[in-house]
Amino acid sequence: MSRYRRLFVPGGTYFFTVVTFNRRPFLTGSLARACLHDAIEQTRRSRHFRIVALCLLPDHFHTIWTLPEDDAHFSIRLRQIKGLFSRQYMMQSACGKPHPTQSRTREQRGRKPVWQTRFWEHLIRDDEDFRRHVDYTHYNPVKHGLVGTVADWKWSTFHRYVKDGVYSEEWGKEPPEWLNGFRCAGE
Repeated sequence: MSRYRRLFVPGGTYFFTVVTFNRRPFLTGSLARACLHDAIEQTRRSRHFRIVALCLLPDHFHTIWTLPEDDAHFSIRLRQIKGLFSRQYMMQSACGKPHPTQSRTREQRGRKPVWQTRFWEHLIRDDEDFRRHVDYTHYNPVKHGLVGTVADWKWSTFHRYVKDGVYSEEWGKEPPEWLNGFRCAGE
């Protein structure tokens, strides 16, 4: 079995990539969006964290969180979000629709065919690293060919950043110059 090393820093700011099982493209549907919103908000009420940026795509999402000063338990939060989402989504979408097949081992472990087992995280190291990951999060729908401009993608905190004056509405019509060759966890 692989051993993953994670860096836990209380009060840290982290970039995450969370991917659906078999990259099934359903997250931007209205039911999935509502279930994910509910799961995130319920988790934030029980285990506070601040969402710095978020972009929801059909088969994955990117998000950047800042944890409380005395807390480094991002894994617990992601596990809770994925579990709450999975239960609610599968219960509400189970109206006779078949779900993708999964391995017997996955079934025996009680894993629902909604999310990949793991997620990817990256501890933000400095201001430049922060800026690049926020930009990457917001530019991702264009990178994946889902829209022509960042402003055209509905399910992103980009619009909040425009409202707050961080970005212009025109930002992202061209890829950031540093994006070529930028490697991101989970893509």
